[in-house]
Amino acid sequence: MSGPQRPTGRSETPQADPPGGDFAPLLQADAIVPAPAGVADVALVPDPDALQARALADPEGFWDEIARELEWERGWDRVLDWDGTTARWFVGARCNITVNCLDRHLRESTRDKTALLWLAEDGEERRFSYAELHRLVCKFASGLKELGVGRGDRVCIYMPLTPEGIAAMLACARLGAIHSVTYAGIGAGALRARIADAGARAVITADVGYRRGRAIPLKPIVDEALAGLDGVERVIVWRRETASPPARGPREIDLEELLTGASPRCEPAILDAEEPLFILYTSGTTGKPKGCLYVHGGYQVGVAYYTRIAYDFKDDDVYWCTSDIGWIVGHSSMVYGPLMNGQTVLVREGAPDFPDPGVCWRIAERHRVTTLFTAPTTLRMFMKFGEAHPARSDLSALRLLICAGEPLNPEAWWWAYRHILRERGQLCDNWWQTETAAPTIGTLPGEAARPGWAGRPLPGYRAEVVDRAGRPVPPNTGGLLVLRGPWPQMLRTIWNDPARYAEYWNAIPGAYLAGDVAVRDEDGRFMVLGRADDVLNVAGHRIGTADVESALVSHPAVAEAGVIGKPDPIKGEAIKAFVTLRAGHTPADALRAELLAHVRRELGPIAVPGELAFLDRLPKTRSGKIMRRVLKATELGLDPGDLTTIEE
Repeated sequence: MSGPQRPTGRSETPQADPPGGDFAPLLQADAIVPAPAGVADVALVPDPDALQARALADPEGFWDEIARELEWERGWDRVLDWDGTTARWFVGARCNITVNCLDRHLRESTRDKTALLWLAEDGEERRFSYAELHRLVCKFASGLKELGVGRGDRVCIYMPLTPEGIAAMLACARLGAIHSVTYAGIGAGALRARIADAGARAVITADVGYRRGRAIPLKPIVDEALAGLDGVERVIVWRRETASPPARGPREIDLEELLTGASPRCEPAILDAEEPLFILYTSGTTGKPKGCLYVHGGYQVGVAYYTRIAYDFKDDDVYWCTSDIGWIVGHSSMVYGPLMNGQTVLVREGAPDFPDPGVCWRIAERHRVTTLFTAPTTLRMFMKFGEAHPARSDLSALRLLICAGEPLNPEAWWWAYRHILRERGQLCDNWWQTETAAPTIGTLPGEAARPGWAGRPLPGYRAEVVDRAGRPVPPNTGGLLVLRGPWPQMLRTIWNDPARYAEYWNAIPGAYLAGDVAVRDEDGRFMVLGRADDVLNVAGHRIGTADVESALVSHPAVAEAGVIGKPDPIKGEAIKAFVTLRAGHTPADALRAELLAHVRRELGPIAVPGELAFLDRLPKTRSGKIMRRVLKATELGLDPGDLTTIEE
């Protein structure tokens, strides 16, 4: 069989406000790439169309069957209660997700299988079998229980990507406590807002994380965030440095002290299927982060199922996820999903190009990695370094390369297919978001792929592209991406803000509004083009423009700030800020550096603008709203559109 021909067209992020713009330059007759026989012949879903037809014909019967593959303390009375906005799945059932992640494997051959293989930048390796991980989680849970942490308590986890961070998540879940993981790198101001909003009773952190050969202090950020937050009763600190400062005050306790003598037996709390599992904060279009809430029952069913079929899990796989526990990918595709499916999960603390750009490929060769999950940003970074680095390593074990986080451009798709997979394995793009909590639209292993297009709705989802009135648009026409009807692992609400949750379902009647712009081809494949709102997607991290603007305006020199995203060949989007200064302050390079450092302190390095420009005034409507689309159009040399509402 001859290989596919590379398309000559390019996919670019749209710059005009969608929908209704001219999407023609984005659309092209890309090649259709068949799955390699070695993947297609053993795919878990040999006929996706038949499975989707069954799921859509009888959704409740479909999910009833899927849910019975897991262990429950008590079965359900009804599969679903749904009022068009609020869903309750597996009504009346009782369970605990850690039983399916850990306990059931102790009664099977997976007991002694490696569950977690952890790597450090300096080459250190630690392995945990399912039995050993179960023991660590139970000891952690027993220790937290001794401190008074229990069912319904919120626990903030601000930890590096380590076995201790993963065990902290599972220990909270085992007790029925609600964990709220915050990416260890976010600034003190953002961390404080999340701790306060969740009403966290305890915080689990480390003195440092390690990245690019340096120790990154975490505890000082926590100390600053907790100043004056009296509701936090306990701070558990994992001390990794010999020179780590001693405990500060009576509420602080060392993790090693907590684990020493803690019982290795801790029975799971048996919970109603709709009891909360975790809160995960994600940026929105306003300055306040959204605390997306997930529950034990539906989350375990949907995540176990969708990770299994999207990543084609096999018993002998070595699965490497390059994300972090601070994001939804880390929750669903690094911890809960793979563990429920009995996988061997490889995780690595540190940068993917440190100590050199070939380190990932040497790791993949040494550990015979079969499935690699990463972000388009990372693929574009590898592409920048060139094909010589992967060429030096034996990647013959690599069967699947899974990509999600932001749109994957065809150039990066083809480069990875040829130079990483070497046309032997399959590249499977997929789209999902924090709120959907698991792969949603994608190319299943064994399916033919169209580079630049994520794929079809996975079996169990109904997706459409619609106009602002909710009417489906013709194929190859840009519009808003929506999902029809509920799915088991979906977010249940926004913590402390149910009205904000309802907005997802109220904007387009009868549908969940994803906030992304997409097109659909004649074969039902979707290309997701980017955000329709004012949320930036920087290297897969969703950052609210208002978050960055608020951080800038909190500096005494800044009067106003406007923030936009610019296309970036590596990150997908890069941040540019426009600032007007207060009287008495003048533009200067030193002030620019000071403002960028201020954003870093407030929000963390992922939110620091790559560019910052000083302006005399910002374009605003007569009501005072900053017109970001005018800033963006001017920056990119585009037509700014209707200016009838501009102030001047």
